[in-house]
Amino acid sequence: MKKKITLISIVLFNLFSLNAQDFEVAPVKLNFSAEPGETQSKTITIRNHANRKTAFVVTLGDFQPDSKGNKKKMKANTTKHSCANWISISPAFFELNPNDEKTITVNMQVPVDDYSTRWAMIYIKTTQEQTAFTADKELRAGVTVSGRIAVLVFQSPKSNTNYSATINNLIEVTEAKDTIRKFTANIDNVGDKIMQCKVYLIASDLLTAEETNFDPITIESYPKSSQTVELKMPKNLLPSGKYALAAVLDFGSKTNLEGTQLLITVP
Repeated sequence: MKKKITLISIVLFNLFSLNAQDFEVAPVKLNFSAEPGETQSKTITIRNHANRKTAFVVTLGDFQPDSKGNKKKMKANTTKHSCANWISISPAFFELNPNDEKTITVNMQVPVDDYSTRWAMIYIKTTQEQTAFTADKELRAGVTVSGRIAVLVFQSPKSNTNYSATINNLIEVTEAKDTIRKFTANIDNVGDKIMQCKVYLIASDLLTAEETNFDPITIESYPKSSQTVELKMPKNLLPSGKYALAAVLDFGSKTNLEGTQLLITVP
């Protein structure tokens, strides 16, 4: 009986999940490159896959990257790098019949003399009408928010070319139970651009100078932020000996490589 109840619960969960977000949004990332004092416009298309007429509301929010690369969602205009108050959306509320779609316009108006990189989030949410009995007292708008899809928004002028990052503090964090050797390093984005970075782990035999390269990892690094990355190395891949282990940071073909080093022993 317990197995049947669990199976029914899983089926119901999947059905409710599908109904809660029965719409499509494209694209889910907007990259603006407006210069100070300039306004740029981009569009988002929403398509209703539900079998009923559905109302949508568009709102703004913020996020803050943490040391592990996760995006912590926050209220609009609450972070230092927010551009939420530079954004206007039209329309911000609309209805769609089944299989219909709507294109909304997102305007980015950059203040004069502001060359910084900024970001925000746009939420596309479905709503349903409420009765007086079920109305959410906190919303006070007669609607209940159900499914939602987030669109990431980035703004950085083309003239902003401040790409700069460092990597340091390479240490081993392998535990006795691990089947591989693990290392961590800190990446500091000291520039003012969002960068797609690759981090390589390279072992150089101190006796033969032979180098072994391991698969790189890719991260997204945000301005004025620090991130800890984990690098892995198979335990039995290298011959016994002493090695110089280097973590190398590549954040663009037009920039110099950055690195940090650690001496290790392979038994």
